[in-house]
Amino acid sequence: MRIRDTLRSAREALSAQKSRSLLTMLGIIIGVGSVVLMTSIGASMEKLILGQISSLGSSSMVIFPGGGPQGQNRIRAGFDSLTFRDIEALKKLRSIESVAPIVFAERVVTYDREETFPPITGTTPHFFLNQSISVDTGRLLSHEDIENAAHVVVLGIDTARELFPVSDPIGKRIRIDDRAFTVIGVLRPIGSQFFQNFDERIFIPISVSKSMTGKRYVDYVTMRAVGSFDLAFSDVKWLLRKRHGIVNPDDDPDKDDFVVRSSEQANDILSSVSLGLTLFITAIAGISLVVGGIGIMNIMLVAVSERTREIGLRKALGARRRDVLFQFLVEAIVLTLIGGLIGLFGGTACALLIAAIMKKFLESYVFAFSVQASLVALFIAAITGLIFGMYPARKAASLHPIESLRYE
Repeated sequence: MRIRDTLRSAREALSAQKSRSLLTMLGIIIGVGSVVLMTSIGASMEKLILGQISSLGSSSMVIFPGGGPQGQNRIRAGFDSLTFRDIEALKKLRSIESVAPIVFAERVVTYDREETFPPITGTTPHFFLNQSISVDTGRLLSHEDIENAAHVVVLGIDTARELFPVSDPIGKRIRIDDRAFTVIGVLRPIGSQFFQNFDERIFIPISVSKSMTGKRYVDYVTMRAVGSFDLAFSDVKWLLRKRHGIVNPDDDPDKDDFVVRSSEQANDILSSVSLGLTLFITAIAGISLVVGGIGIMNIMLVAVSERTREIGLRKALGARRRDVLFQFLVEAIVLTLIGGLIGLFGGTACALLIAAIMKKFLESYVFAFSVQASLVALFIAAITGLIFGMYPARKAASLHPIESLRYE
């Protein structure tokens, strides 16, 4: 039997029972659609997260207080994890180009009748260099501002628009609690970094933030490495362990009262986690393909029973065993491929819809489509039809023509 005749026969057989064929394909449609949807969401989230990390700059490093369980115990015992003396020591490392400590403050910010509660970040000019942040209008903080504890402020674009919806903020004076600050700059749009909206932040000299909060420690530190990250990591860990009296020859992170991370390291970690989650979710979605395959095997067994006389007549007219086998295998594969294509377009449509909804909450969320995953899903669907269609096809091929013609 020619392939064209086989395909035509398969199309006619499936068209004769449209409702049953559609219900049979439902498992395959859900399976392929789920795989496409999950891989698309996974790829979109990976792009979102990695995009936020890359915005920090390729040579950025960050130190957070805390560390492992033993390090947390040190902090609870009264030890300051990251002090300003630590910052001065870090500045002397040759493997570090610039160091910027950060001290957070929580205060109400007002201008005229406008009021907001943005994250207030006390820092130094090196912070903007380390984070690759530039100004839109005005200027950034200067070293003179830090030394003189000047009451000046740089606004994120969202906060600037909230406080000054119709006027230019440069030169205006806002109030942070009972202190007056002069607006000297507005930043370019930054977006989110680690799911924190940097466009809402305002930046003041760290010397002023220290006096406002009375903190003796920093909340975290940003740095820019020179040359090798490995050398910079080793230098920073060695220095802080020495200053904090931590004996850690085995480089056990549980003993440290700090955590050192780089954008490159975070990139690698999150890529691995994202890949693992995507594969896990896709594997779960793939179970639907197995369920769909069982449905195909069931319906093909019914088809063999219903078409027993047709099989006997074909064999009586000269059809060989392999012709009948091939006929039913093609029907099973066509059924799964059609279901796979419907699932592919359905999953893509759902992913586009989710991307449109997420865009309203996360501006940096973008739709991502994995061609490889879609092709693999279609291939698996075809293989599913082949595997689960084999038993009904073999059963049909093994029917005796005389007994088949007698079948009622």
